[in-house]
Amino acid sequence: MTIENLLVFLLLGAGTYVGWNIGANDTANCIGTALGAGLLTFKRAVILFSIFAFLGAVLQGHHVMKTIGQGIVKENLDFTAIFVVLICSGFFVTLATFFRIPTSTSQAMVGGLVGIAFAAGAKVDYSKLIIIVVSWIISPLLVMLLSFILSHLLAFILRRIKTDMLLVQNVLGWLAILSGCYVAYSIGANNAGSAVGPVANLGIIHPSILLCIGGGAIALGAVTYGEKVTDTVGKGITPLDIPGAFVAQISSAVGMHLFSVLGIPVSTSFAIVGAVVGTGLVRGSRAIRKKTLLNIFLVWGLTPCLATFSSFLLYKVITITFR
Repeated sequence: MTIENLLVFLLLGAGTYVGWNIGANDTANCIGTALGAGLLTFKRAVILFSIFAFLGAVLQGHHVMKTIGQGIVKENLDFTAIFVVLICSGFFVTLATFFRIPTSTSQAMVGGLVGIAFAAGAKVDYSKLIIIVVSWIISPLLVMLLSFILSHLLAFILRRIKTDMLLVQNVLGWLAILSGCYVAYSIGANNAGSAVGPVANLGIIHPSILLCIGGGAIALGAVTYGEKVTDTVGKGITPLDIPGAFVAQISSAVGMHLFSVLGIPVSTSFAIVGAVVGTGLVRGSRAIRKKTLLNIFLVWGLTPCLATFSSFLLYKVITITFR
C-alpha cells in the first residue's frame, strides 16, 4: 500500500466514523418522539430511519458533498487538517452519545474547523461564524415557542372535533411517523456529504460509492448506538402522548425549513429538543425534567469549545512531530 493510498484510507475511515456518530446521535431527532409516544418500538423505528437516511444520502447527498469544506475557513485545508477536524469532532459527539445527550455534529465540526484555523494561521470568516453561533441560541427558542403555540392550537381543535377520537389519534400518529421519515431522509441528504466530502475532493473514489459508504455509516450508527439518545429525546425531557409527538415533530420540521429559507444553518438536535420542551411546557414547567435539560445545555456549550481546543492541540502536535 502506497503512502497516498494509506492517507486516503485513513481519511475515509475518519469520515465513516463521523457518519457513524451522525447516525448514533441524530436518530433521536427523527424517531425519538414516536418512540416516546409509544407509536413504534425502537427496532421498527431504527429500521425506518436507516432506510430513509440511506436513501437521502444516495439520492441527494451529492449536493452537500460538492460544497463541503468552504465556508468558515477561507483557505484550502491540507490532509492533516481535514483528518484532525473529522476525528476531533466525531470524538466529542461520541462522548455526548455515550451520556445519552443529543448534540450537533455540525456544532462539533465548526469548533474543529475554528481550532484548525487558529493552529494553521488560516483566515476565518467571523461574520459567518457569528451567524452560526447566534442560530445555536435562537433556533431552539423559536422552535420551542412554535411548538407551544401549536400544542395549544391542536388541543383547541381536538376539543371541538365531533368525530372518532381514536381515528384522530391514529392519523396524528401516522403523520408523526411520516414526518420522522422525512427528517431521516433530510439527515442522510445533508450529512452523508459532510462525512465523506473531504475524500470526494481528492477525486480518487467515485462519489456514488462514497455516498453509499456515508449513508451506510449513518445507518450503522443508528442501529448499533442510537437507542441511548433516542430515549432521552422521547422520554427523558418530558412525557409525550401522540398529539405531543406530532406537534414536536412538525414544529421541528417547520422550524428547520424556516431557518433554511432564511439561509441560517441550524441543528436538527437543537430543533427537536426545543420542540419537545415547548410541548411539555403546555402542561407546566413541572412537566419538564430540568436536570436532563441542564445537562443538554451544558453539552451544547462544551462541544464546540472542546472541539476547538482539541483540534488546535492535535494539529500542532502532529505538524511539529512530523515537520
